[in-house]
Amino acid sequence: MTGPVSGPGQLAGPTRPIALGTLFLRFLRFGALAFGGPVAQIAMVREELVEKAGWIDGARFNRLLAVMQALPGPEAHELCVHMGMVARGRIGGLLAGLGFMLPGFALMMLLGWIYATTIEGNAGFAPVLLGIQIAVLAVIARAIPKIGRHILKGHALYALAVIALAATLAGVPFWVPLIAAGVAHAAVRSAGAAVTVVGLAVLATWWMVPAPVPLANVPVSAEATLLALFGAGLKGGLLTFGGAYTAIPYVRADTVGRGWLTDGQFLDGVALANVLPAPLVIFATFVGYVAGGPWGAIAITLGMFLPAFAFSMLFFERLEAVIDEPRLHRLLDGMAAAAVGIIAATLVQLALAIWPRIDAIAPALAIFVFALIAAFTIRRSWATPAIILAAGLAGWLSLG
Repeated sequence: MTGPVSGPGQLAGPTRPIALGTLFLRFLRFGALAFGGPVAQIAMVREELVEKAGWIDGARFNRLLAVMQALPGPEAHELCVHMGMVARGRIGGLLAGLGFMLPGFALMMLLGWIYATTIEGNAGFAPVLLGIQIAVLAVIARAIPKIGRHILKGHALYALAVIALAATLAGVPFWVPLIAAGVAHAAVRSAGAAVTVVGLAVLATWWMVPAPVPLANVPVSAEATLLALFGAGLKGGLLTFGGAYTAIPYVRADTVGRGWLTDGQFLDGVALANVLPAPLVIFATFVGYVAGGPWGAIAITLGMFLPAFAFSMLFFERLEAVIDEPRLHRLLDGMAAAAVGIIAATLVQLALAIWPRIDAIAPALAIFVFALIAAFTIRRSWATPAIILAAGLAGWLSLG
């Protein structure tokens, strides 16, 4: 398929056929300007392609956005793939998705190289990185209620999130509360019964699994192969329910959890992703670079973005029909609720990993508090990059 695809309520793409090279360059420009997170990225695509170019009408765009937000993966990237398909079919979707992600990917590859060759192990950078890592904890802490506000609608979903939080801290593999919450919420109509089923599943697993080794103390268990890194990215890409922050615990478990990098290095990657023009999940590229070099970065990035391409390109014509299935809604809602709890547990685990490295408690606490206040009060696209840069400067001045 090389031509535009049309459907009910949808314009057949641009009024004049757009060359594939022009299409790629247009989305490459979007990627180069994709600062400020998914809200700003989606607003840019809407203004350029819906309001100005009229590729589809506003109502259709809103329905597509709702579909993308319900499915795993970075919704801004998935929207770009979908809009590329509207213009030039599946080849257009592929070029649009590649164009949107390439600027952030190239910049992260460059930063990964600089980090590995210049910054990592340099004692002079240690206070700066520690200040940044503390600020990233505050940014993640702000993201939890922001994500939860859209997901935790009702006492049952709150209860599923709390169970997932407790289970993760107790060492239960994250996939147990995630799958149990989705299946129970979809299959059991009684909220109390669904929560009970999930609780029993978690307790049974906790009883059978051995006590976990803290990730900070995990030895290198095996070489970070390209296949393993691809699998870590794929798992993150398939399980990003409710936003890119939900990929953090899954990628951390498969990389830090195998001793391929430290929690500090992991947080450095999340910090860099927050200042680049890219979906936040581009932090996986940095993780892959630290764990496996340039090819490791490519492998984990391919895994992370593969679902975002696949959902749009394979199910273009059926996405809205599939997402209208009520049981799928309940399954995704239950899994998303558990994901909120897993993110909260990961925040606690990351904080515990950083704590032993902090010698000056008062300035570190001040950095966290001010970063948290700024994250909650500043509603601008530049807020997170500014918080991270300010925390790095504060760390240099007070934590050295």
